[in-house]
Amino acid sequence: MRIVLSNILAIYRRELQSYFASPLASVVAGVFWLLAGFFFVNLLNAFNLEVLRADSLGNTTPLDVPYQFLQSFLGVLSSVALFLLPILSMGLYAEERKRGTLELLATSPVTNWAVALGKLLAVVTFFLTMVLPLLLYEAIAFSATNPPMNLGIVFLGHLGLVLLAAAVLSLGMFISSLTDSTILAAVFTFGLVIFLWVIDLLGQRLGGPLGNALGHLSLLKHFGNLSQGIVDSGSLVLFGSYIVLGLFLTAQSVDAFRFQRS
Repeated sequence: MRIVLSNILAIYRRELQSYFASPLASVVAGVFWLLAGFFFVNLLNAFNLEVLRADSLGNTTPLDVPYQFLQSFLGVLSSVALFLLPILSMGLYAEERKRGTLELLATSPVTNWAVALGKLLAVVTFFLTMVLPLLLYEAIAFSATNPPMNLGIVFLGHLGLVLLAAAVLSLGMFISSLTDSTILAAVFTFGLVIFLWVIDLLGQRLGGPLGNALGHLSLLKHFGNLSQGIVDSGSLVLFGSYIVLGLFLTAQSVDAFRFQRS
């Protein structure tokens, strides 16, 4: 077990260093922060205007502005992330295929599971570094709320965002292992993510047991539960299942590649 963990850690360090040294990853992070900051300011202004309008009209109905703002902001972040995550995952294995190093990985003493897990942990860690700065100005905004914002809801919402990213990156890693073209990997990952994002709409149209089953596979539905502060074990299990599925399929894909080369 110690050897396996050391192998995972070695892969994790190598991949994480490559992300921080990659100009493309830096551009992705910059675009994410730019869009997040733009929407944060605009949403904050919009909700301030809504409060002022309600006060001018003499509306006495209480408005949970911090909660509504958090839901809107997390929704925007998830939408932006869905466009950028395929770019982060597209080179996880496609670059190995292009450089000819995938065969070395496939035939090395390190198990395919360890390699896949190390790569996934690295890219998820990089995404975490993209999310953490956002918490700073969220904390500044929420520090002015009265009554104070429930930190449990904030934590669950961002946990849902990270789990969503981990699920997408895991599936994107599998698609990346199927091709040596990073562009194709990004396009197919984006298509799969959009399908899993809107499958709930298809389930609502079909109805019945099949519709319910399809709706349960929706990333949008389960992310929405966590972003609302709802502790739903079904949502946690679903995201975990997508993550494990991506790891399993990636390991099988690399194993099939090794069999073809032998």
